[in-house]
Amino acid sequence: MILITGATGTIGSDIVRQLVAEGVAVRAATRHPERAEFPAGVEVVRVDYRDPATFAPAMTDVEAAFLVGIPGPDGTGTDAELVAAARAAGVRRVVKLSAVGTGDPLLGVPGSWHVPGEQAVRDSGLEWTILRPNTFASNTFSWIEPLGNGHPVPNLTGDGKQAVVDPRDVSAVAAVALRSSDHHGHTFTLTGPELQTSRDQAAVLAEILGRPIAVTDIAEADARAFIVAAGLPPAFVEGSLIGQAFIRGGHNELITDDIARVLGRPPRGYATWAADHRDAFGPVGALPA
Repeated sequence: MILITGATGTIGSDIVRQLVAEGVAVRAATRHPERAEFPAGVEVVRVDYRDPATFAPAMTDVEAAFLVGIPGPDGTGTDAELVAAARAAGVRRVVKLSAVGTGDPLLGVPGSWHVPGEQAVRDSGLEWTILRPNTFASNTFSWIEPLGNGHPVPNLTGDGKQAVVDPRDVSAVAAVALRSSDHHGHTFTLTGPELQTSRDQAAVLAEILGRPIAVTDIAEADARAFIVAAGLPPAFVEGSLIGQAFIRGGHNELITDDIARVLGRPPRGYATWAADHRDAFGPVGALPA
């Protein structure tokens, strides 16, 4: 039995799908089991991160657990509590979802959010693997609304480049690590295969959709007002601004071979992700000659 916390999230839901397809027994943890939809055969349990008493029952008779804590300034203890529950229940292996740049002094406060959880995993005495994925390609789903309204998509990271990662690759690496001890003790930084600016991504998506996509640059001085207006919770505004500055400054311009090492194939590029999700962005047209 493999437990997936955060099972309705981007990564967790795809891990569930992949493991079920491989015939693995899966227990999916979610705060609201009555609202969740999972493939047939998945055992669904309630886990509420604000109620640690729900952790132990979910860990019972589990071989491996995928741990998704609460990222941000208010949730740095959740991972440690999940790890403690796993150890007490006799779980053998844990895989923690962290984030790129964790522990990097240049990333400041948001770079510290996953540090306690990573340390708890390393100190657990269990088999462990830590995944630090780069920015998800799926973050460009945030462009659906402006595109649908005929507005430009925002660029908050200037000319900063990053190798955005396909979330499906992150899930695939997690599924492998959950089922094998081969990656015990490894911290993997998961990136896509090429460095791109937000404008580069918009150009790729425009080509796939066959219609132009306008981009508007949000100056660093205007970024706070923009993200507050977008509805980001106040506790995350500062972290978001620091992360944007980190990318603007070229500090996230890294490409690793960790996905290839684990999966035995290259990571998917942004163009592949965009082509596979083109329908989400509205009608396909024809770029002007």
